[in-house]
Amino acid sequence: MIARDVLMSGIAMGESPRWHDGRLWFCDWVAQEVIALDLDGRSEVVANVRSLPFSIDWLPDGPMLVTSGRKLLRMEEDGSLATHCDLSDLRAHALNEIVVDGRGNAYVNGAGFDMMAGADFAPGTVALVTPDARAMELAGDIAFPNGMAVTADNSTLIVADSYGKELTAFEIGVDGTLGNRRTWADLGDHNPDGICLDSEGAVWYADVPHRCCVRVAAGGERLQTIDVDRGCFACMLGGPEGSTLFILAQEWRGPAEVGKARTGQVLVAEAPAPHAGWP
Repeated sequence: MIARDVLMSGIAMGESPRWHDGRLWFCDWVAQEVIALDLDGRSEVVANVRSLPFSIDWLPDGPMLVTSGRKLLRMEEDGSLATHCDLSDLRAHALNEIVVDGRGNAYVNGAGFDMMAGADFAPGTVALVTPDARAMELAGDIAFPNGMAVTADNSTLIVADSYGKELTAFEIGVDGTLGNRRTWADLGDHNPDGICLDSEGAVWYADVPHRCCVRVAAGGERLQTIDVDRGCFACMLGGPEGSTLFILAQEWRGPAEVGKARTGQVLVAEAPAPHAGWP
């Protein structure tokens, strides 16, 4: 299957899509903007974030959270960004992805090295920021943690390990801590980036080097593949019925070429099952 419908183009580097309040919100890392996009293709810059990388999600009571460096920021009513939690002690180089579950627990992750600067490899980690803004590191030794999702019953956190070529799952305890680490899906030679969950228990993952977005079942069976003409960085289910798959894709020529050309697009395709879980 080929995704042909382009909802937006000219993006420098799109990441972290979220369906929220009837629009697709995403981060343009190079432009340092949070953008909200409606289904008619109208876009609005809703925040500026001086960080690369950064990611967004929402607390159950409404405020948007933003990862920035080793801090978790919170958008105030006037649109300013305040420090929600300082994670300077985290072993990750910088915070990458965030997902907030239905109980207000925010899970954040980051790689253990600066890939963009060509630093030596070190494994990454996942941390928890509780609803009262306390932080604790939970899970290390993940080769390159990327997209994350929490199942609808708040029982399982799934982490895309791009270098490990798998989706890794953790059981979520009543206090938000993680246990029972296991491989949720072995993806063979694929490199998962952003992910989302659907109501049939499948995961969609974006793959940059293989230029595709794949729907996979627990255990690794590939259920559907959407081929794209450029690298797929992230995906999210949304729309009025929750069954529109939004794909953030752009040309990838390595860290040295980031920001030199605005090849980023938001693509749309219809999915067989609607969104479930978080984000």
